[in-house]
Amino acid sequence: MEDVQRIVGVEPSMIKIVTIEREYGCGGGEIAHSLAMQLGWKLWDQLLTEEIARLANCPKAVVEVREERTDPLYYRLFKSFLRGSYEGSLNAHKLNVVDSESILKITERVVQHAAKTGDSVIVGRGSQHFLRNRPDTLRVFLYAPRENKVRRLLARGKSEHEAQQLVDTVDGERHDFIQKYFHVEWPDRAVYHAMINTAIGDEAVVHMILDFMKTIDVRVTD
Repeated sequence: MEDVQRIVGVEPSMIKIVTIEREYGCGGGEIAHSLAMQLGWKLWDQLLTEEIARLANCPKAVVEVREERTDPLYYRLFKSFLRGSYEGSLNAHKLNVVDSESILKITERVVQHAAKTGDSVIVGRGSQHFLRNRPDTLRVFLYAPRENKVRRLLARGKSEHEAQQLVDTVDGERHDFIQKYFHVEWPDRAVYHAMINTAIGDEAVVHMILDFMKTIDVRVTD
């Protein structure tokens, strides 16, 4: 670990966790991966989803369509029926209903475990709010102009129509998720240490985060 940090010019810091919240299509996942690689830290992105799925005892694909979203109306009605019906109450112990609320509870457990372990880069899933009171956590929000996000999605193989639609809808779902479960607007600017426009380039963003980690450490130790 120390060798990796010396290579990239990062001294041991009081910061042990970095949370990366992001607008859809701004490159947050790629930047988080690059940051974790340079630090030699564990990346909790797909790994987080996999661990949630394991604990929920359900396929990863089920978690992927539920995390960072509120339940759609038809699903809420379905749950109400199960909870309120005679047959549903009799068979409740046999049902493994994976909804947004149950996933959120498991997510908090996994995020807190990752934070306790330390040396972790955690992507989204409300981690910035779960860890908002930890002094060893740097919380970053990444965003980009709409045209940059669409261009990045096109480079990933999305069609023009699909890219435009995803940019328009995914962030709305994240907004509703944060508002419902954390009772704040998205993005909640007060919770972040830095908000960075990824149009400057992924490498520049990573270096800004690394420099910020060192700056915070200097301010605390001076």
